[in-house]
Amino acid sequence: MTDQNARPPVATGDELKACCAAAYSLDVVALLLGDAYHPGGTALTRRLTDGLGLAEDCRVLDVASGRGTTALLLADVYGVRVDGVDYSPANTALAQGAAAAAGFGERVMFTTGDAERLPYPGGVFDAVVCECALCTFPDKAQAAAEFSRVVRPGGRVGITDVTATPDRLPPELTGLAARIACIADARPLAQYAEILAAAGLRTIRTERHDQAMTRMIDQIEARLNLLRLTAASKLTDAGMDLEVAPAVLAAARAAVGDGTLGYGLLIAENSP
Repeated sequence: MTDQNARPPVATGDELKACCAAAYSLDVVALLLGDAYHPGGTALTRRLTDGLGLAEDCRVLDVASGRGTTALLLADVYGVRVDGVDYSPANTALAQGAAAAAGFGERVMFTTGDAERLPYPGGVFDAVVCECALCTFPDKAQAAAEFSRVVRPGGRVGITDVTATPDRLPPELTGLAARIACIADARPLAQYAEILAAAGLRTIRTERHDQAMTRMIDQIEARLNLLRLTAASKLTDAGMDLEVAPAVLAAARAAVGDGTLGYGLLIAENSP
């Protein structure tokens, strides 16, 4: 007999990472989010990386590199060498194809790997960037320790991420789908700084960019409404509940409005 009151099994860390990787490799996600899979887009990426003190031929690691947008921008604008690592083999292949098409050769390389077990030796990078992804990692402290391990002494780590006050999030923003959407396990900006500090990374700059979150919610809503009319089957085939989505977006917008949800930027330095 089945226990009707039994709780559903809790996903393991590896299962959660696999869910996130699979979700963000779907074409429908690209249709909803556009080229940049994070609030603020390339403008906020530029603001972040301008604070890293990058010089030509520096070596930079892009953690959770997705389809390669940030890595390609870094190589093009700053003339740096970039390694991108992503949990999704599909994203890795797409990013490597984009790098080849852009003619970057070996200056931009992508590999499949885990942010909590980075496949690189210690101290080989001048900077690490991680955009809108730390909040999705099940073991944030371990990921921060890996950032600290692979960046050289005096090197910098730049992060943009969803911020949240977890105990104030409404029910619509606490399930597995919300976790994959970078909301359910997000932390306050100060707590991200504490996580980095515990790994030996001293935060030297923080900024709030909550308006970027609101703009992304508006963008997703507009594109979702368009896709309802033009490609509804793509949404349902990807497992998106078209009845629930508007309530989730409304809850997210309200949470930004009352300060429960937001977006932040941090730059930290690896202690020499």
